Amino acid sequence: MTEQTTLPVVRRVDDRHRYEILVAGERAGLTAYRDRGEQRVFFHTEVDDAYAGQGLASVLVREALTDVRASGKRVVPVCPYVAAFLKKHDEFADLTDPVTPEVLQWLDGALGR
Repeated sequence: MTEQTTLPVVRRVDDRHRYEILVAGERAGLTAYRDRGEQRVFFHTEVDDAYAGQGLASVLVREALTDVRASGKRVVPVCPYVAAFLKKHDEFADLTDPVTPEVLQWLDGALGR
């Protein structure tokens, strides 16, 4: 019997302000955002322990950033993982806005912190 592989699927879930990555129909991880005008502020990324070490966070963030590009928005990488991904992937540099104290203050308010 051959092992069946299922490619991960990334979907944007607007009402939950996040992108999710699904493996065999199960949510394996997410990257959360809030929109601030024309900016999509990413503030948290996680992959469930059961799916760790498979490169899913990279696939998730790449697909999310590709979607942001298609929507005409800009990216603000508050999330450390998204920030690290962007440092390694210059192809998204043209989409990136800096994290500023104003953005952080706005995000705290948007998240009710």
